[in-house]
Amino acid sequence: MGFSFSNSTIETIKSQVNIVDVVGRVVQLKRAGSNHKGVCPFHNEKTPSFVVSETKQIFTCFGCGATGDVIEFVKRYYNLEFGEAVEKIAGEYGISVEKKSYNDNREAYYRANKLAAQFFYRSFTEKANKGYAYMHSRAITPPILKKFGIGYADEQWDSLYRFLSGQGVDNKIMVELGLVSEKNGKYYDRFRNRPIFPIISTNGKVIGFGGRAIDPSDNPKYLNSPESKIFQKKNNLYGLNLSRQDVGKEDCIIIVEGYMDVISLYQCGIRNVAASLGTALTENQARLIKRYTHNVVLTYDADNAGRAAALRGMEILRKEGLKVKVLHVTDGKDPDEYIKKNGKNAFLELIESTALPYADYKLESAKAGFNLELDEDRLDYMKKAVAILREFSPVEQDVYIKKLSRDIRIAETAIRRELDGSFQTENRAYAPQRELEAEIIQKITPIEKTLIKVALTEEDYIDRLKAYEGVFTSDFGRKIYEILKHEHEKTGRIDLKLIMDGMSAEEAQALQEIVDGVIIAGNEERVFDECVNTWKKQLLNKELDKINTLLDMADEVENQDRIKELMLRMMEIQKELKCL
Repeated sequence: MGFSFSNSTIETIKSQVNIVDVVGRVVQLKRAGSNHKGVCPFHNEKTPSFVVSETKQIFTCFGCGATGDVIEFVKRYYNLEFGEAVEKIAGEYGISVEKKSYNDNREAYYRANKLAAQFFYRSFTEKANKGYAYMHSRAITPPILKKFGIGYADEQWDSLYRFLSGQGVDNKIMVELGLVSEKNGKYYDRFRNRPIFPIISTNGKVIGFGGRAIDPSDNPKYLNSPESKIFQKKNNLYGLNLSRQDVGKEDCIIIVEGYMDVISLYQCGIRNVAASLGTALTENQARLIKRYTHNVVLTYDADNAGRAAALRGMEILRKEGLKVKVLHVTDGKDPDEYIKKNGKNAFLELIESTALPYADYKLESAKAGFNLELDEDRLDYMKKAVAILREFSPVEQDVYIKKLSRDIRIAETAIRRELDGSFQTENRAYAPQRELEAEIIQKITPIEKTLIKVALTEEDYIDRLKAYEGVFTSDFGRKIYEILKHEHEKTGRIDLKLIMDGMSAEEAQALQEIVDGVIIAGNEERVFDECVNTWKKQLLNKELDKINTLLDMADEVENQDRIKELMLRMMEIQKELKCL
């Protein structure tokens, strides 16, 4: 049983709370006629496209399409559920709330996951098994295993399915949650012979699972629950249910890459830690972090993939107003290994001595591939560094100009003149490439985004898209499609992380936004057909417009045959549109 808010409560909020006041707390608004305008807080932009109407009490972004009332804004901005947003506004404005109960089948999904977690935990603890032996080999103690609810999926094909069926769990719910798979009417366990890491929300609900392969022959190495009505990776962080109080107490959170990193650090006494569920950090996760602290340390691998993830994560966190540092562990390839070898104090000292703030990290990353002993490389690096400095405030620029001057042995005055644009030319080779890339990326259409998500969700659609390649009209959309087609033809599978590693930070972030932001929810076939039909309609309507233009220009006497031809084609198009 759940609850909803009475209509009177909702109407009271909408009538008594001015959306301009609520939005104006977090977005700098300027009056524009009868409306207010500012930079959208929901996507990266420089030119304001975010409009708040005081008369209509709604907000709209003409850039990303976000729109809604005051409740929708609070819900989006603070990463809240609808009910949480209502209670937040009501509490701040002293509005009493009325609730009414209703049947919410989400509880059936939560119950299924809870039962599965209990089943996995008993399998892990009640008799000898490979999962327990594996975790013991990783030096995780029984109290910590219990605290994180670690479990084990046995080697049988249907033990979990039989257990859940015996508890009255619907087959449809099991499949949607990714606990079992179905083929030809038969059901079998999706997780087998793996230690199981329950993923628990900050309100204590089991929302998903991660399983790690023990045998080298088992693929994939990490198997995670699919997204469902109760689990969206972009909205959650692994371990935060246990660490959030420590995060608040320390006023800092350490974000690591994997489940074992979280568990090992927690066991060794560093408890303000969480992981991003194997995906690049999202804006929603940044807002979730912001509830507990404004200080973040990203602790990623030092390889190219780790550095790319750090750069993407820093941009998202900084956009949300968080202070971020990056630590690449030097002794041991990940925090798990390092802290077991060196201990808590050494790890904390490593953060203190080597974690780089946003600006330092970006400048250090820009050095890659340059030999600063060579004059030509020093000049090229300076140009790249100056492009980065343009993102900073004047105070930050002053600090880092001094650092850059010492680092590359070029006078501050020369760097300042370069920064001020004294030597800009119309065709400057280092013109703002990021802005050019962002402009290209922004041109991708909603249909392209949706079809890319469909293809990433179910790879068989990549081959089907070959018949509709013209749907990809933007440079970025076509690039992603060509990459997916090439990878699928070459390997038969899509490795999203590998694809992102080969992209610029802006492109990778844009692709991640497609992955996180486009919801298919198991309706791939319907969504695919709707996108293709919509695209066909667009083509037909464009042709209609062209025909109408030609008819307007045609001379009724001299072009009778052409007019007849155009009219026949117009009727054919109208029939096709009617069919679609």
